[in-house]
Amino acid sequence: MATKLRARDIMSGGAHCVGAHESLHDAAKMMRDLDVGCLPICGDNNKLMGLITDRDIVIACCAEGIDPATVQAGSMGGTLHWIDADAGASEVLQTMEQHHIKRLPVIDVKGGHRLVGMITEANLAKNLSDAEIAEFANKVYATA
Repeated sequence: MATKLRARDIMSGGAHCVGAHESLHDAAKMMRDLDVGCLPICGDNNKLMGLITDRDIVIACCAEGIDPATVQAGSMGGTLHWIDADAGASEVLQTMEQHHIKRLPVIDVKGGHRLVGMITEANLAKNLSDAEIAEFANKVYATA
């Protein structure tokens, strides 16, 4: 692993947030338009408060017969994990592996604690060695 590689070097920048008060229908349309499977949820203060995935919408809403236009995105946030933009690549991997997550918001702590990007499996694949990617996949996808 390139020891100098930081989260900001690995991430995709320009993450778009869905507002906490926007509907899951709005979130789904935003995902479609941006061609992504996950969106950060931001509160009224524009601070990160959660993530929502396309799977979340399908499993927790559509499969239960609930109209996605009637559910606010902020109600789906769940436990939030994030990484500082200046954190090293090893800390990125450790966080994702420890919490078994495939997407990790990147926060610029020194720059006002704002969301600056997202790290996904695709970002890891582009920036890390085959051995690191294999270890990540084993730890994140392994069943207990």
